[in-house]
Amino acid sequence: MIARRLLALVVAFVVAWPAAAQHEWYASGSKERSVRFSGAEGVALSGTLLLPAVSEIQRVPGVVLIAGSGPTDRNGNNPLVHTRIDTLKLVAERLAQARIATLRYDKRGIGASTPTPRTLEEQERFFTWQNLVGDVQAAQAELLQHDEIKPYATALLGHSEGGDLALAAAGTARIRPHAIVLASTPGLTLEEIIRRQLARSHPTLVPAADLAMAAIRATGRVPADVPPELTRLFPAYVGPYLKGALAFDPAQALAVLDIACLLVHGAADKQVVPLGDIQPLLDVLAKRKAPGEVMIAPGVSHNLKRVFGPTDPGFSGPLAPSVADKIATWLVSVLGA
Repeated sequence: MIARRLLALVVAFVVAWPAAAQHEWYASGSKERSVRFSGAEGVALSGTLLLPAVSEIQRVPGVVLIAGSGPTDRNGNNPLVHTRIDTLKLVAERLAQARIATLRYDKRGIGASTPTPRTLEEQERFFTWQNLVGDVQAAQAELLQHDEIKPYATALLGHSEGGDLALAAAGTARIRPHAIVLASTPGLTLEEIIRRQLARSHPTLVPAADLAMAAIRATGRVPADVPPELTRLFPAYVGPYLKGALAFDPAQALAVLDIACLLVHGAADKQVVPLGDIQPLLDVLAKRKAPGEVMIAPGVSHNLKRVFGPTDPGFSGPLAPSVADKIATWLVSVLGA
């Protein structure tokens, strides 16, 4: 009888031990680390490294998150929109749950990064296409400086126009990422996207926009006679940036990029409209040899939020669960965890 009881105790201990060890080994939760690093031409960029708690005992994959156009900060918020959007912050938190680290940063001139210079000439040198692409590459290099990150399991995730920057950076980086996620990123050139967006909302402004873009392509400067209705789209300092951005073809860039790619779009996106505005990326993805997947989520906005009616812009609230889960599970599949 005593021998049987001892055997039962031993068996109970052996069965219980792996569960206790697993709880200890795969810690839950996350921790933040503020970072500051040099971008292109020495500009100081400020960001947040979000690490899953398990990174204290083992290395984890890492992803750089890149904000879209305009004065969008590291979290995905824009002062021109009086609602907290937090798309990138929410993506970072979901990836931390999947044991993937993220680095998100304030773009130059925004938030805690180096502020915008005062003079027009300085602003034109500050906001060039090459500088913003270089900032993405600098963020990738900063990610790799942290011991918790697996150097062989990194990715770039760009939202909207941030996807164009991700594509350009990945194609020219000295150390390439191993995967790329394009979220709400157009497949057409920026020139064509601007033309289509204006045609949907302010069709009478299309001819003036075409003239402005032609002048920017030719001179790298915003012409002085831009109509007041277009000054937000074409501020005076943005000429050098747009000269590079207007010439960039995202589909062509993806075609020569031999890394895994995920395209994620909301079917209710009113800024980059599926399928028309993204079709070139779909065509390229189908022809490439590198792994690729596409998700077009019903009832989801440009900011990857659920839409609850035709007038709902889809700014606030959590990420659409289907989108959040797809990004996390796909990255785990290609990078590990």
